[in-house]
Amino acid sequence: MDYRKKTVVASVAGLTLEGMDIMFISFAMTMIISEFNIDLATGGLISSITNVGMLLGGIIFGVLADKFGRVKVFTNTVLLFAIGTALTGLATNIEQVYIYRFIAGLGAGGEYGIGMALVAEAWPKNKQGRASSYVSVGAQYGVILAALLSAVILPTLGWRALFFVGVLPVIFAVIVRKNLGESTEWLDAQKNKEINKQHEKGKLAQLFETPRTSMTTISLIIMATVQIAGYNGLMIWLPSMLQKSQGLSVSSSALWTISTAVGMIIGMLTFGLFMDRFGAKRTFGIFLLASACAVFLYSYATGSVAILIGGAIVGFFSNGMFAGYGALISSFYPVQIRSTATNTIFNFGRAIGGFSPIFVGYILQRYDMTVVMIYLAALYCISFIVMLTLKKGSNKALQPIEIK
Repeated sequence: MDYRKKTVVASVAGLTLEGMDIMFISFAMTMIISEFNIDLATGGLISSITNVGMLLGGIIFGVLADKFGRVKVFTNTVLLFAIGTALTGLATNIEQVYIYRFIAGLGAGGEYGIGMALVAEAWPKNKQGRASSYVSVGAQYGVILAALLSAVILPTLGWRALFFVGVLPVIFAVIVRKNLGESTEWLDAQKNKEINKQHEKGKLAQLFETPRTSMTTISLIIMATVQIAGYNGLMIWLPSMLQKSQGLSVSSSALWTISTAVGMIIGMLTFGLFMDRFGAKRTFGIFLLASACAVFLYSYATGSVAILIGGAIVGFFSNGMFAGYGALISSFYPVQIRSTATNTIFNFGRAIGGFSPIFVGYILQRYDMTVVMIYLAALYCISFIVMLTLKKGSNKALQPIEIK
């Protein structure tokens, strides 16, 4: 296996385990709410706190990865979210759940951007869309894995046993540490004295170095926020909503989750091909507008067949876009701050968009599923407008320094 394929396999596996961990909360939410006697909004706070941890972890580990190496820091982030996940199963009150989910978030937040940076540095520009989509699909493998494990473990062993599975990534981290080296681009960058001087300026400050750079960074954060808010709104609460509105069992809602995840996987692979062929702006535009229409129309779906097919269509468009963010963000920032930029921007989106479950829980307590889907459709329209402001060459101040 060549180095390019190794970066994809490692990043896919990392994101699969991360996606599995995040979806455990979705399937275990009803049991956690019942055991600790909390309301829906308080339950939604679990995911929000996880996303705040992801923001902090993304910034910290992004900076460390740019300075000390992608692979070394990547494996440490995997170990951290594995520990946080396993500890969640030992929580005796909701406050401890919050603490352990924050720890898991620290590791998961660092893992995403570092993996994307590894792939971006290993693959040529005309294939980065596809490579990014291959990695992003890993999250949906995690969703399917979580659905299958939840269907088997929750009814028999309970929600705590589900989180003990989270210790498995430790094995993966050891394998990656032994078999994957640093990218040539990063190693060359470390030899360049001019780039090393830029490290002293502070990487976060470089994301806002000029007005145009600041606008690009803020626009990307807004788009990432919508992506996460939409995803959380769909995947964290929809299984519970369908159980209530359509009378679905836990096993039936797991089937819906798998159907939606399959739609997401096909959407991601399609998005990567479109992005390489037609460009990021046009591809994001098509998928954003289609997502707004799909989630709005889905609120009128009735019957098991319509729910399954509609879920797959919504997943295809709404999360198909997830495949493009790694390549999109990486294209605006050079190697010396690439992990920092990718982690900071996407995890800011996670932290802000992570409050969406609280808002959705609030809506559900007062209104119905239709209002939730209108809210999600509006988010995709906002992201479409922001996407139109992105311009090539807006980060000229951040172009990579030529390595001699």
